[in-house]
Amino acid sequence: MSIITDAQPAPEDADRPADARDRADMEKLQAGRDTALNDLMERHAAPVFHFLCRMTGSEADANDLAQETFVRVFKSAKTYRPEQKFSSWLFTIAANLARNHFRWRARHPNVSLDTENPETGQTLAGTLPADGPAPNEEALGAERAEAVRRAVGSLPEDLREAIVLCEWEDLSMAEAATILETTPKAVESRLYRGRQLLRERLKSWL
Repeated sequence: MSIITDAQPAPEDADRPADARDRADMEKLQAGRDTALNDLMERHAAPVFHFLCRMTGSEADANDLAQETFVRVFKSAKTYRPEQKFSSWLFTIAANLARNHFRWRARHPNVSLDTENPETGQTLAGTLPADGPAPNEEALGAERAEAVRRAVGSLPEDLREAIVLCEWEDLSMAEAATILETTPKAVESRLYRGRQLLRERLKSWL
């Protein structure tokens, strides 16, 4: 079952700022109104799924981890503090699950970036929303986009996290630091090293 949902927010919530809606739903969840989790998933399931796709290189793994992320949200709701930005708290959970997955994958190195979804037969390259050329564009563009995905996937874990959060998710270094439980200066250093490695590994495409 996929974590992605096409449901739309209720009309009365449409004009409320996202952070306020998140806090309100977490308050409901803490009060025992379990259906509030559905509203949180409607807003955040897709971003979490795409983040985990980029982190793990596998749509199937990302879907499993995204579902587990929201299970953790439900189980850990009492630990959430209203002064926290919900999306940062949520991505911290997802990032920690991704780290655990990396450790598991290091012990089971047969997982490939080309893993196919058994239901669709598509690889990650065919399922992620296009940050680069769409699948129906010319082969060179698709090959370049795949080279970027492979290069990012081959980065050390700490560098890959910084690149994905700041370059693909477009978060600030301060926001990424909160999620990665480090300092903005450390994120800046990881970004610099990650970009240097990517330039080296992608120099034939630049």
